[in-house]
Amino acid sequence: MPRNLPNILTYGRIALIPVLVVTFYFPGNFADWLALGIFVTAGVTDFFDGYLARSMQQQSVLGAMLDPIADKLLVGAAIVMLVYSRRIDGLTVLPAVIILCREFLVSGLREFLAGLKVSVPVSRLAKWKTAGQMLALGFLLAGDAGDRAVPFNHEIGIAGLWIAAILTLYTGYDYLRAGLRHASDTDRKPAE
Repeated sequence: MPRNLPNILTYGRIALIPVLVVTFYFPGNFADWLALGIFVTAGVTDFFDGYLARSMQQQSVLGAMLDPIADKLLVGAAIVMLVYSRRIDGLTVLPAVIILCREFLVSGLREFLAGLKVSVPVSRLAKWKTAGQMLALGFLLAGDAGDRAVPFNHEIGIAGLWIAAILTLYTGYDYLRAGLRHASDTDRKPAE
């Protein structure tokens, strides 16, 4: 087994993103199933890169940096392409925007807190939010092909997107509160 397998899986997840985007330019059920398959594959690599890094004791600074970036790129690309293809439209764009804004917020806060040498662990609720978000996006990526396989596929995806957005607001607020607390603590410290 390659020594840096967790990082290879993360690179693979990033490499799958343009392939996912390309599937939206082809019509038909095959393209929908292919998009879903690529997304599921990327999600599985997300689970295994972290699991393998911990179990093989191959955690690295590069992996810790790239893993959340790969996640955000994957989710962002999927949401943008779902809006582009009008599978997410009208009022349903709102939860998509909430999810994207939270991703930017959390990325900025993590960068800020890293500068203060503060780590904010991922909460259990944030993990559930991610799972729900990925599930909702999977239903939406299946498109018309999914509607033929699972009754109300699109509606399930939209409902899941709203639920993920609500959890996103809550977990984003948790991150923001932690960031503001550390920022105000830093402001109160006397200058050296």
